[in-house]
Amino acid sequence: MDSQFSFDGPRERGLVLVATPIGNLEDISARALRVLGEADVILAEDTRRTRQLLAHFQISGPRLVSYHEHNRIQREPDVLNWLKEGKLVALVTDAGMPAISDPGADLVRLARNVGAPVTVVPGPSAALAALVISGLPTDRFVFLGFLPRSGRAREEEIARLAGYPETIILYEAPHRVIRTVRDLARVLGNRRAAAVRELTKRYEQVVRGTLGELIGWLEGEEPKGEWVLIVEGAVSALNEHHMFGEGGSSGEDDMNRWCEEVTRQVAEGVSVRDAIRETAQRHRISRRALYQAYLKRAEGNG
Repeated sequence: MDSQFSFDGPRERGLVLVATPIGNLEDISARALRVLGEADVILAEDTRRTRQLLAHFQISGPRLVSYHEHNRIQREPDVLNWLKEGKLVALVTDAGMPAISDPGADLVRLARNVGAPVTVVPGPSAALAALVISGLPTDRFVFLGFLPRSGRAREEEIARLAGYPETIILYEAPHRVIRTVRDLARVLGNRRAAAVRELTKRYEQVVRGTLGELIGWLEGEEPKGEWVLIVEGAVSALNEHHMFGEGGSSGEDDMNRWCEEVTRQVAEGVSVRDAIRETAQRHRISRRALYQAYLKRAEGNG
């Protein structure tokens, strides 16, 4: 068990995670500027980018030290010594909130292990910014960062998403975004989604539609910039069907009807795989959930 009071008087102490702008420098907070100016050491994912940020706001006092995935093991002893000495250590990432898809989470644990307080200066987050402008449900969501790039790990992770009831948030690089949207559509069906890029910048863009529509749009574009993908969850897709479907039938009745559609197509000579895919895409439901229901129904009729 661990309990801490983050403040010693009015000021921060120990390790402070400081959110920085994700594009528009006007988004930085007054508190973030104060903490960066008061810090003894600033740990930065990319010192060049952080140096530009500090110079813009005329902050020149703190020592700037690189801290990222590839050097964190070598850097941690120095960081822990600074914390033990009572220094104020600020952690920033290239853009947004530290410890989200970067090694900051490990540093928080290590700081607490040596008794150093940890606090946060909240601020911009690409994941949350994209979620709230996507138009998709925001009451329950899951953030997964970047999917595995290839292989079985990628296939298993995407398959796992099929049953998630929460809205899904993913990051993706420009050269992989089309492939990722295709893979999501193939496994999850033609769900509603949004693709967001250049958040808070001059060319901020939000594209809303179904996964199928996003594929068509991306194929005609040069997908520059880092992307945030927002995809509706399985329950959201099912609920939307209830809202516009026949007489508010139950989820079980709907699934039975969809299984009957698959059965009819199979009787007409369509493969089970193609029938599942076509039916799931037409009704915007999880292909995996439909397949499992179809198998259960087939076993029961056997």
